[in-house]
Amino acid sequence: MESKVLLITGASRGIGAEVAILAAQQGWDVALTYRVDQSEAEKVQSKIQAFGQRAFIYQADVSDELDITRVFKQLDKDLGRLDALVNNAGIITKISPFISMSAERIRDVFNINVVGSFLCAQEAVKRMALSADGYGGSIVNMSSAAARIGSPNEFIDYAATKGAIDTMTLGLAKEVGSDGIRVNAVRPGLIATDMHADAGDAERAERLKQFVPMQRVGEPSEVAKAIMWLISDEASYVNGALLDVTGGR
Repeated sequence: MESKVLLITGASRGIGAEVAILAAQQGWDVALTYRVDQSEAEKVQSKIQAFGQRAFIYQADVSDELDITRVFKQLDKDLGRLDALVNNAGIITKISPFISMSAERIRDVFNINVVGSFLCAQEAVKRMALSADGYGGSIVNMSSAAARIGSPNEFIDYAATKGAIDTMTLGLAKEVGSDGIRVNAVRPGLIATDMHADAGDAERAERLKQFVPMQRVGEPSEVAKAIMWLISDEASYVNGALLDVTGGR
């Protein structure tokens, strides 16, 4: 039986890498993109192959339309189909008050987190849609609890991009649901990833866990399991959902 194919953007580390490995364990062939760290992407690729699944890695800046077109064309050649997309690639910048955010910073965050997710979803729909002779499929967008919290005094720009992802998820789910494609989003809370260090505060998650009802930081694997459930047949009637993985925060 032919394995289904999953593409994960930004999967050289963190949640994306966890999704890639879990998918391979569950019998998926996996393609993943990375922007800079090829060696880490190759490590993930090796772990996928250790489970006997096909794995391909592609360098790409998801905000670059030409890069995305190239990745999907190569995916067509390498794997021949696409059954699920996880729009995981994204950036967060240094903690900053709102008034200190430069226009360049705001544009960069929106271009990668929002424009990149739009471009990848467009290419995925072209391949999955029943009306285009696809097999149907599933898209999971990476949002964040920041979309409803707002992240004041930290990264309102990042939070705003995730609000945009929520809206895109809701709209696209309604637009392509009749074409065999389910679109959902996962909204992680405080998760033990490098994101906090990227924002300039490596201890941020531990410092804020007191505000989580479960009184602990989440693990990337816990988010990965939620994503894999959403793309599985077990979630066959779940469309347009915004699934919080936040410990109740």
